[in-house]
Amino acid sequence: MTDSPSDIARRLGENAEAVCRHYLSNGRREGHYWMVGDVRNAPGRSLYVRLTGPREGRGSVGKWSDAASGEHGDLLDIIAASCGHSAFSDTLLEARRFLSLPLELGHPPGRIRRTRTNAGTPEAARRLWARSLPVGGSPAAAYLAGRGIADISNCRWLRFDPRCFYRPGADDASDVCTAWPALIAAVTDNDGAVTGVHRTWLHPDMTGKAPVATPRRAMGHLLGHGVRFGNEGPVMAAGEGIETMLSLRQAMPAVPMIAALSAAHLAALEFPAGLKRLYIACDNDPAGEGAFVKLAGRAADRDIEAIALLPERDDFNSDLMTVGRDALAARMGTMLKPHDVAQYLQPR
Repeated sequence: MTDSPSDIARRLGENAEAVCRHYLSNGRREGHYWMVGDVRNAPGRSLYVRLTGPREGRGSVGKWSDAASGEHGDLLDIIAASCGHSAFSDTLLEARRFLSLPLELGHPPGRIRRTRTNAGTPEAARRLWARSLPVGGSPAAAYLAGRGIADISNCRWLRFDPRCFYRPGADDASDVCTAWPALIAAVTDNDGAVTGVHRTWLHPDMTGKAPVATPRRAMGHLLGHGVRFGNEGPVMAAGEGIETMLSLRQAMPAVPMIAALSAAHLAALEFPAGLKRLYIACDNDPAGEGAFVKLAGRAADRDIEAIALLPERDDFNSDLMTVGRDALAARMGTMLKPHDVAQYLQPR
């Protein structure tokens, strides 16, 4: 009988230190743990893998956590991230090779299979985030550049998945599951823990979004959280979409920003500690206006100054693509407080 994924994960746990020495070679054993920088084998001590413990359940051998990102998982996740796999079948194949198990017959390479994690949960989101690749120099970066977003430096919560699973919904003409390249964005809470992910499926030639009914989807715990750009501070900006906030970031890169992913989630955004002034980037539609009214009212209750940033077109990405970074920055200078103009809109 072919070993199930849970059987393979258990056998990897029985050989946890050997797995870590092979796939996390930049780490070292410290007591009952293997310590390394992250799931992609960076040097450091943020991520720790249990080398002892029960075979199953809480605190079991082979489970890992990253104190910096809030990610956690098992040794199959380690193998997926180390090898850059986009399909779970490839990870199982590699794990069988490592364990010297027979290869599963009749399983085509690259076929998409569901993991043991329930779809849509924060755990599923963290698995996807853990296996995704750096966004710098990726096809996703080329897609963003085509949207006028050339500077994505210091965007630690953006990644790229070359083959991201897409499950058709009620609006899709076909019910066939497919996979497309995707821009992956981590949704985090105010403590920096990953609570969900947002996926933007892309056309393989990176000229636009994938030809599916809903090329943007998020999963996990989203309410109150968002995709963050830059460190928190007393002055921040928040808005709906990722491309909207990245467009504003081209004009004022020093302002910390949060993309809440929808008007409803923007209205419910949890305020970071120490926030004094919040610029709210409103989409030019009734939902955007309503989100501003609700969020500004909540901010006033917390003695946080709320100021609207209004695009000339439907959103700030349309403004950026039409007038360019310099003209957008000049327009932002008419909406920011004078001392914020001096701090955040200095010429590059």
